[in-house]
Amino acid sequence: MLSEKPMQNLERYLEGRVAIITGGFSGIGRSIGEALAERGAAVALGGRTVRNDAADAFQSKGASVFCGHLDVRDVGSVQQFVNSVRSVLGPIDILVNSAGIGISQAVCDHPEDAWNDVLDTNLSGPFRMTRACLPGMIERQWGRIIHIGSTAARTAVADHPAYCASKSGLLGLSRAVSLEGAPHGVTSIVLSPTWVETEMLRTSFHHQATAKGSTMEQEIDELVASSPQQRLVQPEEIAAMAAFLCRDEARGITMEDIQINAGSLW
Repeated sequence: MLSEKPMQNLERYLEGRVAIITGGFSGIGRSIGEALAERGAAVALGGRTVRNDAADAFQSKGASVFCGHLDVRDVGSVQQFVNSVRSVLGPIDILVNSAGIGISQAVCDHPEDAWNDVLDTNLSGPFRMTRACLPGMIERQWGRIIHIGSTAARTAVADHPAYCASKSGLLGLSRAVSLEGAPHGVTSIVLSPTWVETEMLRTSFHHQATAKGSTMEQEIDELVASSPQQRLVQPEEIAAMAAFLCRDEARGITMEDIQINAGSLW
C-alpha cells in the first residue's frame, strides 16, 4: 500500500509529465507509481482488479492520479484506458509495463491456455500498450518506456517456461522500440529484477511450499540464504531506478537490460 509518510521533498523534475503504470495497484507497479508521483508526475494506474483506495491514497499525498480497469490482453481495454488517461490527465509521456503473471508448470503437459495467457499478458500486453502510446511520444519528441522484465530472461527458472519465454521476448520488443524511438527522444529500457519481495513472490512460494511439504517462510529463507546480499530486493529499489530513467539526463540510456539482482545470477 502507499506509504504513510508524506511525499518526500524530492526534485520534482516530472512536473507536467503523465505516466501510465500497468499492474499499478500492487507490488513493483505501485511502488513505481509512488516514485513518479513524488517527482511531480500525474500517474494513471491500471489493472485487472481496480483498488478503489488507490486514488484517495495518492491524492491525499498531493498527487494527480487516475485509476481504471485495464486488461492488457484485450485490445479494446487497452485503447479505452489510454483514451481515458489522455482525456483526464493529458498526453502520455511515460509508460511502465509492469503487469505480469507466471505459473509453475513444466513443459511436459503444459496447458495450451495457460501458456497463451502468460505470453499474452507478459509480452503481447506490453506490445499493445507501447503501440497505443508510442506515436504520441514520437510526435512530441519525448518519451520514456520502461518494461519490467526478469533475470529469468537470461537464465531460467525451473518449471516456468512460459514466464521465461515471455521475458526473453520482452527484451527483443524493447530493443526494437528503442530503435524506432531513438530519433525522436523516446527511450525503451527493460528493468530485470531477481526475486522481489512482493505479494506475487509470496503467492509463488506458497504454492512451491505446498508442493514440497514445507512452509512459505522456509522457502523464502532458503532463497535469501542463496543470495550474495543475503536479502530480497525491495520494490522501492526498482522504483528508484525507473524514476531516474525518466530524467532528461537519461536520454542516452536506451536499448538496455538493466539487471537489479543483488549479485544473483537468477
